[in-house]
Amino acid sequence: MPPAILLAAFAGVVLTASLTPLLAAWARRRNYLDVPNHRSSHAVATPRIGGVALVLGVVGGAVVLHFLEDGLDRGVVVVLAGALGIALLGLVDDFQHLPALVRLAVQTAIAAGVVVAVIDPALRGPEGWFAGLLTVFWLVALINAYNFMDGIDGIAGAQALVAGSGWVAVGLLTGTPQVTALGLLLAGTSVGFLLHNWHPAKVFMGDAGSGFLGFFFAALPLVAPAGNASLWPGAVLLVWPFLADTGFTLLRRARRGENVLSAHRSHIYQRLVLTGRSHRHVALVYSGLALLGATAAVSVAAGHRPALLASLAAIVAAAWSMWWKVTSRESVRTRTAG
Repeated sequence: MPPAILLAAFAGVVLTASLTPLLAAWARRRNYLDVPNHRSSHAVATPRIGGVALVLGVVGGAVVLHFLEDGLDRGVVVVLAGALGIALLGLVDDFQHLPALVRLAVQTAIAAGVVVAVIDPALRGPEGWFAGLLTVFWLVALINAYNFMDGIDGIAGAQALVAGSGWVAVGLLTGTPQVTALGLLLAGTSVGFLLHNWHPAKVFMGDAGSGFLGFFFAALPLVAPAGNASLWPGAVLLVWPFLADTGFTLLRRARRGENVLSAHRSHIYQRLVLTGRSHRHVALVYSGLALLGATAAVSVAAGHRPALLASLAAIVAAAWSMWWKVTSRESVRTRTAG
């Protein structure tokens, strides 16, 4: 791997690890804290600004890469600008609690702007615009899925570590150095953040960090040259635990006639915690699920069909096993309470 990429990732780790406690201390002095309520999974008021350090770590690493590599590709700059816009929106929401529809509208506008900026002019026919609309939907969906799943210590940072590492392997296999560099940068800054967010967390990521990561992981295929279709299934597989949990929970709540935009504690990861599993245990379980997705994504990039089929079978088995475990523990808990 080129030294420039390693130096950029190292800079990102150092910046994130150093800035996170400084920002947390600043937030404590000003009482900018996430105070627990009946829906919370934490018991102690905690700063919710750690994601800003992660964002600054990625930006700092990208700046290092820019100077060492004689500039960044236009696609990287556009995606980074979009991710920063999403992070800023999340930061405002962390302090002002914007209405859900306002957040959704701004997220859609930023996603659409990025897609229009990077789409190949030769593809701007009906099929190209349809693909663009699907891409906008995908970007907004993962932004919100990542936000929904950032509810316990370590889970969002651990997913980012696995997904970023997976993107490094995919980038190397597909010959896309910018994807490799950004994947390593995202993985490295996640390590710097996890040093302070692993259970018991001293600081939370907040919407600024979760939205930034969700957008970035969704948009990474846009960084690669057009025609590299293997990156898109990889993008889904690398974050499949967050997508599956969010999609299943939203469908289940909609079927029950619940307001899907209201706050709740019915995600599978939250239900595991409610049955007595620790934050650490659940974060590690989801990291293991993400590793299965990373194996499948690497198999797609390598064109190894048997490995892909085995990985997909393992994913299905793991998903069913986790659902069985959740329902079994809930049944035992209900009988014990009764």
